[in-house]
Amino acid sequence: MKLHVIVPLYALFTLTQQAPSRDSCVCELTNSNKAFPHEKLSGVEDKASTCSGNIGPQKTMELESVLLGLDRRLPQLQEDVSMLEREDDGQLYAALSLQVIENEIIEIQQIIDKLNSTTLRHQRLTADTTKQLETMRAEMQELEKYDTMQVVKRQQDNHRLKRDLDECKNEEGHLISKPTQPPHGDCPYGQFVNISGVRMYTAGEYPGSYKYGAWGQDPKPEKGKESWYWRVMLTSSNKYSNYVRLYSSLSALIVGVSVPGNIQIHSSNPTTNTIQGPNVVMYGEALYYNCYNKDDVCRFNLTTKTITTLQLPKGTRYNSKGNFCRLDECYPYTDLDLATDESGVWVIYTTTEAFGNLVLSKVEEGEPLTLNKTWNTSVYKQAVTNTFMVCGVLYATRYVDKSWEEIFYSFDTTTEVERFNIGIFINKMAPTILSLNYSPVDQMLHAYCDSTLASYKLLFE
Repeated sequence: MKLHVIVPLYALFTLTQQAPSRDSCVCELTNSNKAFPHEKLSGVEDKASTCSGNIGPQKTMELESVLLGLDRRLPQLQEDVSMLEREDDGQLYAALSLQVIENEIIEIQQIIDKLNSTTLRHQRLTADTTKQLETMRAEMQELEKYDTMQVVKRQQDNHRLKRDLDECKNEEGHLISKPTQPPHGDCPYGQFVNISGVRMYTAGEYPGSYKYGAWGQDPKPEKGKESWYWRVMLTSSNKYSNYVRLYSSLSALIVGVSVPGNIQIHSSNPTTNTIQGPNVVMYGEALYYNCYNKDDVCRFNLTTKTITTLQLPKGTRYNSKGNFCRLDECYPYTDLDLATDESGVWVIYTTTEAFGNLVLSKVEEGEPLTLNKTWNTSVYKQAVTNTFMVCGVLYATRYVDKSWEEIFYSFDTTTEVERFNIGIFINKMAPTILSLNYSPVDQMLHAYCDSTLASYKLLFE
């Protein structure tokens, strides 16, 4: 072995033995540095995983659910007491009413006890987690000593430099007027730039049941129904449904109280013009969905109980031949995705002529239903997991992992500009989002995730 080969290794290894040979040179090398403590690193990773499991959005939702239950019961108690005061006859009626009120007070006290115990449990969990985080930080700082090449240090320096650069750009942006941007749809709020964490999360009245479905609000409700919510669950083979379920408020949806109950499209499931697939929306007191076994859009009027159908262009993929997908799985019967925004109803699909790329069409109200303008995009539908509309802009998502979904693509129908670098991430409450519905009423995005319901607030610039 030549000398200039041995010298660079000397900083890390010590030459201990050399066996002479005419044809080859064999060296036994011994690492002069301490062995990296992999077990310690694994221990830190285990602690971090435990912390992530102990503290998550579910803990917050648990507290919010109790508060919502209390919020629902207190007005009811007040109403019953007021009724007793108005109609007290001093005899049997008063005794019965007092018994009802006493039972309600007992139940409210139980909710308050649960609220107190949940709060104390969360306080203890917060204190324990703080100590664990401090311990993990100290352990990670100890492990950084083994970073002899200073990789971590350089990454930290780069992060600080990037942060300082971003701050500098922001300060410069306040001093220098920004160039005029092209119009971004027709949005009164500005440009959609980010999404909040989970604002609401519930298992609803059927925990763990009905994996596929959709939910949301009607952007154009009847007067007096502005706070109502709807939910559609695929009750037959996770593919079909024949009714929509209504709730008078978000609290009613969370606790599972549907006063109107089910509004049935047909007594059979499935049959002609019932629901196929989870991509359903409600607009103007009518339900829009993929008709059973057709490449049509169905509109079911909840008031008149009548159905209107809309034939989509020739070559439209249907019956689970043009689904949303991720790498290892496709979502069955998601050929047609219905969406609502500030301007009305849209349908997103694909055709043979579009070679499997997303096609977007505006659905016009009236009798009969008609399609307005249609746009062809250059994003492949089976590379997408979901779509939704905001202010005339189509957004598409893709699967990242069990915890995250990415809004990666947009198509502006005003400018016809496509973007593939949106980079907005959704923190999921379950591994699979089966439908996304945007509500222009309050700029919330409603997700149906493996039988659970979650909502997020859209943030605009």
